[in-house]
Amino acid sequence: MVPARRTCPAARDARTWTSTRPPRVDHCQPSPGVRVVALPRPIVDAVAERVAVFTRPDPDALVFSGEKGGPLRRSNYNKQTRWTDAVAAVGVPGLHFHDLRHTGNHLAAQTGASLRDLMLRMGHDSMRAALIYQHASDTGDRRIADALDAVIGAATEDGVDDQTGEQDASG
Repeated sequence: MVPARRTCPAARDARTWTSTRPPRVDHCQPSPGVRVVALPRPIVDAVAERVAVFTRPDPDALVFSGEKGGPLRRSNYNKQTRWTDAVAAVGVPGLHFHDLRHTGNHLAAQTGASLRDLMLRMGHDSMRAALIYQHASDTGDRRIADALDAVIGAATEDGVDDQTGEQDASG
């Protein structure tokens, strides 16, 4: 698990959460295995709310930390966060932390992002690993058909013959 730092000038995009404190330059060049990922607005808002309540005001403070302010460790994560109790309380007993990664990556794949973009976002070096998240679905097929409708409609409006793909005499 990689600790999330509060500040980074590269995270100035409105959809990327950043601290209100001045950024520290040394936190901006990701180390190997660390990447900056843009977050959807609802996640940004939830993290900002959590930081306001639970995170120390120190610019080096971790967004999610152990009892003494250090990084959470995989070996004691479930115990420190009371994960089993928490997921049962929200109605999803048996949910594993990694299931959240799988869900997020599956949803990212459903946006129509390219395989390369997904690999970068997920931190995968192999296409095989990234393809795990690209489940075929009827909704995906419907999105493709809808996008093709838009392409065909645009071509028709531009005076392109549907059969030949050539410009109509009237266009």
